[in-house]
Amino acid sequence: MQFYQITEELAAHPGEYLYHAPTKQVVMCGSFSRALNRVRVLGRGQMFTDKIQNFRKIKLTDEEKSHMRCKGCTGR
Repeated sequence: MQFYQITEELAAHPGEYLYHAPTKQVVMCGSFSRALNRVRVLGRGQMFTDKIQNFRKIKLTDEEKSHMRCKGCTGR
């Protein structure tokens, strides 16, 4: 898993997972506002807001992505 800076060309989208550097946790984006320089996220069961520069986008390798896919129901 690699992290990269959110730049002027990149934006975060609601439902996307981001890394919050100050708390060292993966959070889910709720809203993104470049005009206000804020991202509102859900982390550890609570909503909070912080500056865009405190967040990183997450890049997964193809192998990491394959482990995250749903395998479907196994029982019946």
